[in-house]
Amino acid sequence: MKLSNKSQNLPIQFFAALVQKVNAAIAEGRDVINLGQGNPDRPTPPHIIKAMQEATTNPQTHKYSPFRGIHELKEAAAAFYKREYSVDIDPDTEVAIMGGSKIGLVELPMAILDSGDSMLLPDPGYPDYLSGVVLGDVHFDTMPLLEENEFLPDYEALSEEVKNRAKLMYLNYPNNPTGGTATLEFFENTVQLAKENDITVVHDFAYGALGFDGKQPVSFLQADGAKEVGIELYTLSKTYNMAGWRIGFAVGNAEIIEAINVIQDHLFCSVFPAIQHAAVAALNGNQDCVEEQRAIYESRRNVLIEEAYRIGWDIKAPSGSFFAWLKVPEGYTSEEFSDLLLDKANVAVASGNGFGEYGEGYIRVGLLVSEERLIEAIARIEKLELFKDKAVSITK
Repeated sequence: MKLSNKSQNLPIQFFAALVQKVNAAIAEGRDVINLGQGNPDRPTPPHIIKAMQEATTNPQTHKYSPFRGIHELKEAAAAFYKREYSVDIDPDTEVAIMGGSKIGLVELPMAILDSGDSMLLPDPGYPDYLSGVVLGDVHFDTMPLLEENEFLPDYEALSEEVKNRAKLMYLNYPNNPTGGTATLEFFENTVQLAKENDITVVHDFAYGALGFDGKQPVSFLQADGAKEVGIELYTLSKTYNMAGWRIGFAVGNAEIIEAINVIQDHLFCSVFPAIQHAAVAALNGNQDCVEEQRAIYESRRNVLIEEAYRIGWDIKAPSGSFFAWLKVPEGYTSEEFSDLLLDKANVAVASGNGFGEYGEGYIRVGLLVSEERLIEAIARIEKLELFKDKAVSITK
């Protein structure tokens, strides 16, 4: 049987291939420190679990959810944005519930673009953005995210041709994989670019709760006029350690929200109602767990930076997310260095080239193991003597 062209043209799932490599090493009995994953390592807070348990005992949650989600969750999302970002959201017209923000990112090109249209993607960027390109039968141009520009796209470097044909733009801050963050000024410039070129903006705010050094990440919707040109996608996966629960939402421009809702009317019957009630408890409940989680990631980041510096590995400290973006030593490609770390040090990382052309020369490290395991990972890498000429002594 011949599969559809779309099925055959879908990109190889980068993270699935990485998992296979790591599992093969573990199957050999090796103690692998997995820094390549993006899966939160801590449990969902107890009050959220309790809300889920209570909701599952209610027979009403055993039925189909309303197609567009329960209204309580939409109200909770709107209240969350008002409390955290001083952004007004209409729960009736400006919120779309989805089974994790990945669904929104993949379905949006199908919802708002025509076959053959073009979109702008960050490079490096989340690999599943490309899944939406194929399923939407659209084209794309990339915006390089360079270290010298704080991993922000340079809009002035985009040609008039690229800007004219672009109808949709994806952004993601705090950024996966670079750990870079955006400023309000940058988002204001984004709104201006979008208005001048009739571009719809989608901001992937998956790591919105994870800013370091006392700086809360900026929401795109805080920029003047943002709701006129775009939306923001938020997931509870990282903020509340609910990755496996698969719950998120989009907020912003009512027309785009309606487009999402229409296509989801045909693809899904929303999310298990009990999960939605648990999400309400997460968004409306005590937020101390969020700050505790953020502080843990920041402490892990500091340990990673200090240990890498000790062995001579020059690292730019991420300002957000739970990832660090590290340069590979001279003489190695990203994939060669990643394979070396797994084969010789039993340390798994994500090869930068898996995130795009401009990811070459880097690896992504997740801050998703204990500080002790991070220290051990760097100690194992130290034994490879790749940085011995640059190692420094740290006095504690």
